[in-house]
Amino acid sequence: MSQYIYIMSHLQEKFGKIYDKYIEKIYRFVFLKVSSQEIAEDLTSEVFTRGWESFRQEKCDIKNIQAFLYQIARNLVIDHYRQKGQAQLVSVDAFPIIEEGAGLEEKIIQKSEVDEIKAALANINEDYREIIVWYYLDELSVPEIAKILSKSEEAVRVQIHRALGVLKSVMIGLRHQS
Repeated sequence: MSQYIYIMSHLQEKFGKIYDKYIEKIYRFVFLKVSSQEIAEDLTSEVFTRGWESFRQEKCDIKNIQAFLYQIARNLVIDHYRQKGQAQLVSVDAFPIIEEGAGLEEKIIQKSEVDEIKAALANINEDYREIIVWYYLDELSVPEIAKILSKSEEAVRVQIHRALGVLKSVMIGLRHQS
């Protein structure tokens, strides 16, 4: 019995580190999808509950925990909207990108750039917005994104390239409107 307790304690400690490492990224991803702090907290909690259940099963061999958690989050968000019968609403105002140590002038410039990017992100389709956030904000690798989306790495690279092209076009269009 003490062997079982030792193994469970070790697994809990290991999963605790995983939780600490990914909680903010998973929460931000969910929040961007549901635009409600309360719902995002509930869904994020469920992501880690399901992740723990899978993690603690000795039969479960998770090769990429980050991609695994994002896949759970993505599925929970889809289930949430199916249950609610609602369209997905995404708020790109939810995540701060401004560097902490920047001076006032730098912060003003960064804030302006961030506002421009947020406005452009709000005007592109969901798939492109998602892949840009994962790749550039959350710094997921192409193989990790491919696993989350169940696509080939080449398809993900193409989608990133297209998403950047669309984002750039939208940003240019927004600049001309100003």
